[in-house]
Amino acid sequence: MSGAVPPDLARELAYSFEFLGAEWSRSNLAEAFAEIVEPGRAEELARRVTDLMPSEPLDPVGTLQRLLAELPKLATIVVSLPPAADELADELPRTQPARTRFGAVDIPDLAALCALLNVTPAELEWFADHGNWLRRAAQPLSHYRYRQLPKTSGVRLVEAPKVRLREIQRRILHRVLSEIPAHPACHGFEKGRSATTFAAPHAGAEVVVRVDLRDFFTSIGVARVRAVFAACGYSPTVAQVLADLCTTATPVAELRTLDFNQRNLLRARHLPQGAPTSPRLANLIAHGLDRRLAGYATQHGLVYTRYADDLAISGKSDLDPGRTIWLATKIAKSEGFSIRPGKTRIRRPHQRQILAGLVINTHPAVPRDRYDALRALLHNCLRTGPATQNRDGHNDFRAHVYGLISWVGETSPARRDRLLAMADQVDWSK
Repeated sequence: MSGAVPPDLARELAYSFEFLGAEWSRSNLAEAFAEIVEPGRAEELARRVTDLMPSEPLDPVGTLQRLLAELPKLATIVVSLPPAADELADELPRTQPARTRFGAVDIPDLAALCALLNVTPAELEWFADHGNWLRRAAQPLSHYRYRQLPKTSGVRLVEAPKVRLREIQRRILHRVLSEIPAHPACHGFEKGRSATTFAAPHAGAEVVVRVDLRDFFTSIGVARVRAVFAACGYSPTVAQVLADLCTTATPVAELRTLDFNQRNLLRARHLPQGAPTSPRLANLIAHGLDRRLAGYATQHGLVYTRYADDLAISGKSDLDPGRTIWLATKIAKSEGFSIRPGKTRIRRPHQRQILAGLVINTHPAVPRDRYDALRALLHNCLRTGPATQNRDGHNDFRAHVYGLISWVGETSPARRDRLLAMADQVDWSK
């Protein structure tokens, strides 16, 4: 409707409330909205929303976006979207200090952002690629290196940032994103959590349902990334540049061999699979998904955890897998994700229950055949030398093997000690 809150702003306001993680109320909505717009305007928006929806809806983010987009434009509300790339320099002197949250470092303006990232204003604009100028540039100009990895169906495109951009993204990760709390059900890429902590709560369950999210990173667009930084309290300008630094639009030349669905996702700005900031941002953006599925699980006496794109829900024999999968699909869709039906699994006690590569029928453990294969590899390294066993061409085969031993050791210290004793006898220089 004419005069409604612009969709992009409505989305940012909705995600700001989601990241606040508070109950549905006028005061909480106003607090979240004030991270994006002026406090007086935020209060008026919150009042109008709660007048229309007094109690919390089933889908807070989606409902907020729809309500805000349908509100008549209020006389006191003047929204301000992020400026275009050629306006960033003009915006710099007028930017006001932001009220940061979640322990994020204060970045009042673009000059402060340049200082934090150790770049010049020209370099900041170059690395942010605000106008997607590099989509058609030759490879030497690109900020990423591209590699296609085969998977069960099709290929996975890994987009790894080059040295300078990778360092910029690491600074953003450690100075801005590291202290924002992920949902307790999230176990992938989080400090103190692992595949073992993801799988352990489901050990011994009578029914285990595993659901896989499709295109977990690449399905997350720049608007949702910008909402994370806006929720930290940064101004629209700073939030937009930070989002641009953490996302990319894949060059046309890299899209030609991919299927239609992949091309559609990758041609727009998205989280690159290979950037150091992508796992943390994806976990934060999936907070709403985790909160709603964890709430459903708690209400019905079930257990829910997530490891990256793997969702696991378990319970007793009365768990209804069909309804659980249907609900997970509906919630995922409303949160901007989609389910990969072909990888959904339902396992009962008489079957091998596997989560994140671990067998969990009694307790999390690496499958016996994987342990035996690693022990055989070490035995052959002792007999014929490690070079003959490095069939996949790992640059640092020793580190690769010790990484596998560490993975096995997470669930079995006894196995780890036996494998380490063998590895210590190998002459890795051969």
